[in-house]
Amino acid sequence: MDVSAIGRAALEGREGTRLTAYKDSVGVWTIGTGITTASGLIKVVPGLTITPLQSDALFAAALEKYAAPVRAALAKPVPQPFFDACVSLAYNIGPVGFAHSTVVRRANAGDLAGAVEAFLMWNKPTAIISRRQGERDQAALASYAGAKVYARRGDRSPVKAMAGTLPAPATVPDPLAPMTAAKPPAAAPVPAAEPGFWARLHALLSRKTKVA
Repeated sequence: MDVSAIGRAALEGREGTRLTAYKDSVGVWTIGTGITTASGLIKVVPGLTITPLQSDALFAAALEKYAAPVRAALAKPVPQPFFDACVSLAYNIGPVGFAHSTVVRRANAGDLAGAVEAFLMWNKPTAIISRRQGERDQAALASYAGAKVYARRGDRSPVKAMAGTLPAPATVPDPLAPMTAAKPPAAAPVPAAEPGFWARLHALLSRKTKVA
């Protein structure tokens, strides 16, 4: 199971996207769509800036990085909205915290309704509560058909699914990597001599030598 388009949009709405490093609500340096050094994708330092392209690449890689442990932790099939909400939770609390959460324990025991309510246990700091409520409401959906998904409970507008797909790149561009010197243009290849060229040249030089 992969994160759906509406799941990506909801997560991006919760995280927001900023191209300059900033401290989140608990003082952790963050950049892009909620990317921290703990993600293992980039070292976030004060003053760091990235391009929109780099931000998209980091987000694409982070989605798979956090979706994989969610797939591994959930032992039973779950609805798409529940899975997406779990990835959103893991993105925020980390894969280890998610794997040991009551959400996972209840879901694997077959108590999906209890797992939905367990999202609200992760309620610190206070600023995170509206996000957690949004994740809980998303997780409670049986499907997205005809449903509206809000990044946070109380938002005026629901999130809108992004068009197309967002494949994870093979490599994530590192804005801290040094610029490499541009390679000089390759020299134009020397045309190969025509067949018999050297033989004709040798004969011509031989005739000049005899005349001399």
